[in-house]
Amino acid sequence: MVTGRAADSPASSAVLYRRTADGWRAGRTWAAHNALHGWSGHHLAGDLRTPVGVFTLSDAGGLLKDPGTRVPYTRSGGFAVSGTGSEEEPLAGSFDYVVATDCNRERGTRPLDWTRLVGAARGGVWLHVDHGGPTHGCVSLSEDHMRALLRALGPALHPVVVMGDAAALGR
Repeated sequence: MVTGRAADSPASSAVLYRRTADGWRAGRTWAAHNALHGWSGHHLAGDLRTPVGVFTLSDAGGLLKDPGTRVPYTRSGGFAVSGTGSEEEPLAGSFDYVVATDCNRERGTRPLDWTRLVGAARGGVWLHVDHGGPTHGCVSLSEDHMRALLRALGPALHPVVVMGDAAALGR
């Protein structure tokens, strides 16, 4: 679960929940970033907002070798990124690990497949390695937390991400 501080804030926290015989168990809280302009109920590519919703997590990838996830993992040089973010922070390494959310993408396609179910204008969203600043629409976590998340995912667990600002999630 990713919870934003406010509707227009790029600061969030993430908690990995695991289902046990006794119900849902929360792990530690991790610092996270979302998009520069916060959250949106109608995400569009380039709006610098992260979509609010519940999205399945079916595919992963990155520049680095698979850290032990059970979801399909694509290692590719296509995840290379350079340049700087909105706060002039370097973007290199941001896509060392990614988990593709099934927000406007066909479940079971590789993260680098840019086919969009409701069109390119609605964009796509990943969970990826934090670069020290807001994202364009994704959610970012530290590299260690991305590795832990990847190791926790498996198709038999039917993983999802619930994400949005605290007010939206409280509705």
